Amino acid sequence: MPDARIRILSQLSEVRPAEWDACAAGGAARPEPFLAHAFLSALEESGCAAARTGWLPQHLILEGPDGTPSAVAPAYLKSHSRGEYVFDQGWADAYNRAGGEYYPKVQVAVPFTPVTGRRLLLKDPQDPVGRPALAAGIKQLVRLRGASSAHVTFSTQEEWESLAAVGFLQRTDRQFHWTNNGYATYDDFLGELASRKRKALKKERREALGPGITIEWLTGSELTEAAFDAFFMFYLDTGGRKWGAPYLNREFFSLIAQRMPETVLLVMARRDGRYIAGALNFIGADTLYGRYWGAVEHHPFLHFEVCYHQAIDFAIARGLKVVEAGAQGEHKLARGYLPTTTYSAHYIVHKGLEGAVAQYLERERAHVEEDAAVLTELGPFRRCSEDEQD
Repeated sequence: MPDARIRILSQLSEVRPAEWDACAAGGAARPEPFLAHAFLSALEESGCAAARTGWLPQHLILEGPDGTPSAVAPAYLKSHSRGEYVFDQGWADAYNRAGGEYYPKVQVAVPFTPVTGRRLLLKDPQDPVGRPALAAGIKQLVRLRGASSAHVTFSTQEEWESLAAVGFLQRTDRQFHWTNNGYATYDDFLGELASRKRKALKKERREALGPGITIEWLTGSELTEAAFDAFFMFYLDTGGRKWGAPYLNREFFSLIAQRMPETVLLVMARRDGRYIAGALNFIGADTLYGRYWGAVEHHPFLHFEVCYHQAIDFAIARGLKVVEAGAQGEHKLARGYLPTTTYSAHYIVHKGLEGAVAQYLERERAHVEEDAAVLTELGPFRRCSEDEQD
């Protein structure tokens, strides 16, 4: 591309929000929440994604002759493998034992966010130059920073395939997503389940709200600091148990409430006049993204109600097509969330390590495919041959 160049930004504030978002939207009315300048800059300004936490911003900006960005990629120089949800610690250990240095590495991703989305963000989706230019820029960034590798995680399948064509290794995994097949009510969804599964979910929802618990949906102007104070206590409890130290701080939640309130949904459970549990979600163009959950009281099935059933209720009410309920969790299967493949692409400099990882990934991809097929078969939906009577 004549007269084009790639710049590396050490902070997102070096690019105008409208210019970043035009690339992140890729021709849509607005970008998905996690790709928006408002979200990514909140991570940086709050200190959650910063050098001191091992997430040094190194964003790539492809500029034309007039200096206007035509493509961007959220990139970070990492000194560890935490907060990624695509696990390569085994690769790091093997390389370090062989005398190499795995860190630093380059991560093209949304920090702390295992959500599939575009990572090579083209302003014009039909631009034939932007994607290969960014791929070349990622490799060059690896060389400039003396990194061992680059990892493009939770990409689209199209990006995954295009990166494979320029030397990136292909990796797959699976999550559990719920799909809205045009349901008008939650009961319409239940009608597609096997009788035993349907009855179990009805009972589960009744018992979850039995002890005087009510549910509130908070979004937009309803997202008060008091509500986020309560939610942050839930988040600290869960984060402390899962990761040892939570990735996000209180300031981050205030920033997203201020900058993108229309895309944030808090599902909060209240009992005896106070909040006792909650889940944070983000609202995309056609998808509800479940992110964090926590509680200060234990009640049977409340986790499933707040995180999964209420998310389905909201998606049906808003006409959203998909609920992505986060990473892992085979317990989601019984609640109508089916296996969905996720994709990541990996560029490794050392040929010996690259060869070993390539062999491993070939076996892993086959296992992921087989596992997804088995789990789908075990799902709660009725088989075509079933003729059930309630």
